[in-house]
Amino acid sequence: MGFDKHFRVNHGNNEFVRGCRHVNGIESFWGYAKHRLAQFHEVRKDKFELHLKETEFRLNHRHDNLYKVLLQLLSIHPLWPRLLPKPLKKRKDGDKHK
Repeated sequence: MGFDKHFRVNHGNNEFVRGCRHVNGIESFWGYAKHRLAQFHEVRKDKFELHLKETEFRLNHRHDNLYKVLLQLLSIHPLWPRLLPKPLKKRKDGDKHK
């Protein structure tokens, strides 16, 4: 998960950007995540990762129409085949219904 290599900036030397390396992105994400997750008052530990992934999705698509983005995703990866019950197995000729 994440990047193969993490870069650092040295804030102690008044360094906040080194090339394209900076902390604004992660600070922006955590600010957004804290604000969004505070609306739920309590998030169970086993559901935290799902809430975090939703927050990531919403941040990455914050300038898009989420309704249209979700419709497009669902047209490519529909949920309904997974939600349908499994078909019943056919009975052999000798089996009778009781």
